[in-house]
Amino acid sequence: MAKIEVLPLEAGLPFGARVRGITGETLADPSVGKQLKSVFEDRGVIVFENVEPTSQMQLMISEVFGPLKEHPVKTVERVDREKMPGVITIRTGPEAGIVEIDGKPLATWQPWHFDHSYNNELNRAGVLRAETVAKEGGLTGFCDGIQVYRDMDPAIRAKIEGKNLLYNLDLRYSQQRFGLPKNFRELRGKGEELARYAKTLPNAVHPAVWTCKSGEKVLHMSPYGCRGIEGMEEAEAYALASEVWEEVERVMQTYYHRWHPTDMLIWDNWRTLHKACGCDPAMDRVMHRTTIKGDYGLGRWQTAPTQNAAAGDAMAMS
Repeated sequence: MAKIEVLPLEAGLPFGARVRGITGETLADPSVGKQLKSVFEDRGVIVFENVEPTSQMQLMISEVFGPLKEHPVKTVERVDREKMPGVITIRTGPEAGIVEIDGKPLATWQPWHFDHSYNNELNRAGVLRAETVAKEGGLTGFCDGIQVYRDMDPAIRAKIEGKNLLYNLDLRYSQQRFGLPKNFRELRGKGEELARYAKTLPNAVHPAVWTCKSGEKVLHMSPYGCRGIEGMEEAEAYALASEVWEEVERVMQTYYHRWHPTDMLIWDNWRTLHKACGCDPAMDRVMHRTTIKGDYGLGRWQTAPTQNAAAGDAMAMS
């Protein structure tokens, strides 16, 4: 039987794990796959250390957790459409958006979010590896909805429990009503084409709190793409969402991953939030990502979609 080493992600952190000893040989052992899936369900985030830095290894690790979901936007850069289906490339470059936070310009920055919030189905997980590591910055952050729910002020938590949030594919920061840093401004925007397409789509509806198989409750809300709360007037909805999000940020315990070429990382999209911290626009940063299919079955469309609302996935990130 092949053996792997499972360690805490970080001392005192209530989620996440580090795994060592992953090779093609160990992944061929069914007991290793079973163990990895158990760790993933229990910890929500896994960092695989000292693995072979290839797309083939990324596919092998990804397929342990389920079938891959192909990126729905045909223009998104692929590593190799024929030989490596499902592996996309995310890079800094002329097309990348640039924001400024506390006077510092950052490319490929994204706020806390979960993937596919604007869709009625949520993918199971994402897997990332760094092909080119930024010399400075470029970290990816994670927080755990189970921990957030548990540690929130019960009075504020009660206000959002049972509420359904509305999300839309229009991901422009000019439309984000809460969750942006105080000293934030957009220097070079993107997403105008997607915003036009988003107008043809209904909002997606997802619960702010849901219960996972273990019986634990998860606070799962994203400021990114949020368009209010179902059944509430806009002003009232955003006031509540802002109050809840301030409490989320107060209590969240975070992990920021500093990338190495021999790392790979998987996160539970139903349980965790993640953010891309960005890097200097002049720096090279190239990430390869795969997406694991799945759905938790709690999302829906606010109204019936008239066309393929799964198209236009702008969350190729981190």
